[in-house]
Amino acid sequence: MRFLYTKFLLLLGFSFFVFGCVEPIHEFSGLAPGPWRMQLQLQHKVPKFKDENMTVHELHDFKFVETDEGVLPVNLEVVYDSKDDFHIEIINGEERIHINDIRIGRDNRTAKDTIRIEFPLYDSYITGIYVEKIIQGFWVVKSRKNYKIPLVIESGKKYRFNTVKKKPIADISGKWETTFGIASSDQFMAIGQFKQNGNHLTATFATETGDFRFLEGDIQEDKISLSSFDGSHAFLFHGKIVDNDHITGEFKSGTHYSTLWNATRNKNFQLRNPDSLTFIKPDYDKFEFTFPDLDGKMVSLDDDKFKGKAKIIQIMGTWCPNCKDESKFLTEYLKNNTNPDLAIIGLAFEKNKDNNIVLPKLKRYKKRLNIPYEILFAGVSKKEDAAKALPMLNHIMSYPTMIYLTKDNHVAKIHTGFFGPATDEYDDFKKEFAHYVDQLVKM
Repeated sequence: MRFLYTKFLLLLGFSFFVFGCVEPIHEFSGLAPGPWRMQLQLQHKVPKFKDENMTVHELHDFKFVETDEGVLPVNLEVVYDSKDDFHIEIINGEERIHINDIRIGRDNRTAKDTIRIEFPLYDSYITGIYVEKIIQGFWVVKSRKNYKIPLVIESGKKYRFNTVKKKPIADISGKWETTFGIASSDQFMAIGQFKQNGNHLTATFATETGDFRFLEGDIQEDKISLSSFDGSHAFLFHGKIVDNDHITGEFKSGTHYSTLWNATRNKNFQLRNPDSLTFIKPDYDKFEFTFPDLDGKMVSLDDDKFKGKAKIIQIMGTWCPNCKDESKFLTEYLKNNTNPDLAIIGLAFEKNKDNNIVLPKLKRYKKRLNIPYEILFAGVSKKEDAAKALPMLNHIMSYPTMIYLTKDNHVAKIHTGFFGPATDEYDDFKKEFAHYVDQLVKM
């Protein structure tokens, strides 16, 4: 008996010694911290789905075969703010999008962990199941009918497109005259802006209605790959460097749009003047409207709070990332420039026409971006409907559009589109805007 007791003490002591020397593993309340890599499957390749409407529960055995033309990669990072709280950052070049609307639960039917990542500003979300360090599921866009794109997200992967490094045949840094919609009736022009550092590539395309925001990717020999994802758009570019001055390629926006593009190096290329594309019709003397505010109260430019003030009317939508960039810009401007003679009013054109849905959404948008100026619900976002809501304009060409009004509500200037922080024009625009507003309040 004494022998057994002694043996028990020795084993107990050994256990304390062994396990005391092992650092306990930190238990996180959610996803593993650090880098993750997401792949959106824009084209259904082998293995094919048995059913295009398969649910997330049926997806857990699905494996992705990465193909150059069909997979859109995006880098993510899981960051813990405390032991129990974390957020996700979407990384597109210099941009980091902070996401904290994340729900984790347990599916009783499959006995698997589930996750839902919300993008409330854009009416979309990621839903999936995860085991250890992999998530498989869908990106779902609620404003599009039956629109969901399969995806996989893996922990510990930092690369975007490739781990190999093949020497590029050219340095494409600079400005490129770009045509989208090759061999179609829907062509449009853009300024391609590329910044290359070895194999790493960042870029954007500035068009007459806005820009493609932050794109990131790489160059391998003569091949260009770029992608971007922000919860609203999923952009995938592939291109081939024909020679030092010519590129040709394909562009995909989610699974609903695909077109060809080509580009020619041209440092002098310019788009049409954004102040000349939208104008007030000659039959109209002043700009006017009456729309509900976020509490449903009707608001007009004739209201006392706007009298004697120059005004900037922002035509926007919560679904529009360029509008979000512009809203941030206007918010920052007002933060640094207090002017009692200036009022900014946002006219929101949304995907839904139901006040009970739209007004709470606009309130959330205003709160999240800390927007200090008034936002009104002007109608649905189809451009023909927006044009009817503002009949004094020749058309609504772009979201966003800024309309500059004098103190007596005459149109001084209309600026179509917005070149945001991803473009080379952004810094110049900020200076021009400040200078013009100084003149506007004196008119």
